[in-house]
Amino acid sequence: MPHFPAAIESRLPDVGTTIFTVMSRLAAEHGAINLSQGFPDFSPPASLVERVAHHMRAGANQYPPMAGVLPLREALAAKMAALYGTAYDPEHEITVTAGGTQALYTAVACMVRPGDEVIVFQPVYDSYIPAIELNGGKTVVATLQYPDYRPDWAAVRALVTPRTRLIMLNTPHNPSGSVWTADDMAQLADVVRGTRIAIVSDEVYEHMVYDGARHESCARHPELASRSFVCSSFGKTVHATGWKVGHVAAPRELMAEFRKAHQFTVFTVNTPMQLALADWMQDASGYLELADFYQRKRDFFRDALASSRLQLLPCRGTYFQLASYAAISDEDDATLARRWTQEIGVASIPVSAFYTDPVQGQHKVLRFCFAKNEDTLARACDKLVGL
Repeated sequence: MPHFPAAIESRLPDVGTTIFTVMSRLAAEHGAINLSQGFPDFSPPASLVERVAHHMRAGANQYPPMAGVLPLREALAAKMAALYGTAYDPEHEITVTAGGTQALYTAVACMVRPGDEVIVFQPVYDSYIPAIELNGGKTVVATLQYPDYRPDWAAVRALVTPRTRLIMLNTPHNPSGSVWTADDMAQLADVVRGTRIAIVSDEVYEHMVYDGARHESCARHPELASRSFVCSSFGKTVHATGWKVGHVAAPRELMAEFRKAHQFTVFTVNTPMQLALADWMQDASGYLELADFYQRKRDFFRDALASSRLQLLPCRGTYFQLASYAAISDEDDATLARRWTQEIGVASIPVSAFYTDPVQGQHKVLRFCFAKNEDTLARACDKLVGL
């Protein structure tokens, strides 16, 4: 076994294996029901899989254009115009990426220089801060207010300095399931007005907003659209997280910089899946009906836990449900999540893992993924109700 012969000064000295990998591995080791990592246990639409095979058989197996195949970029531009009212030029303002994480990383990489500050909202998805640090930036943390996980806009304004380069947001929000409102977007616009600040808007759960509410995309608000990288992902939308196909929309000036970095990280994304997704998007019902699909799963999961001692927090979007276990145990969330995986047979994610200081995020709350078949959810709930 070879060994590197010198000391390594890590650029990410505090980063280890992600909590998602840890909990999924623990679930596999103990045969637990895995409600931790955010992936479905069901397949993409059969018609979509067939279109992938069709394009493979038809010979679409070589490099596509760097920005993505034009039919898919055109379909994305049409969707965003129809849903959010902003016209993006598919030639210059939309790029297909290798999943949402690459989209987010590349947006940071093309904008952040050493010493620049980036405001993030915690609980924060685990890829944001490493992306900032790898590019020499400084993370500035705004904390969403528990238990509703709402932004404190006065606190956000106080964090802005002349060195603020980006604000990164996520709505619908992972892990909390909260959804930003039109007023939140107006407040954000007020914060950045007259500044050089750009926005990275993580909207991978854009089609999972419940109870009749609408998704407030940055693309819906012209003042925000003019300075935003709007990032999303087909992995969440078509139940195919392993395909790693995402997309970004941004004004031409921002997208020109994005593509400079994109072409030297992944360059481009697999051809047959892009073409198949372009075919699939011709019928808008595939994404327009997604909210109803997941709201039924949310309601099934919540109803099945109604008699448990878990206190369910509001879930207005995403496919994650937060639950307080304060009535059951005084353990910290990381310890309890591991113990329940091993002893009860249900894996979850401790929400404190989404905080820069886990102690600050210690609200005795776990995150459960309900993007599962109902029999999977029912078996998990049977175990949790018995606690």
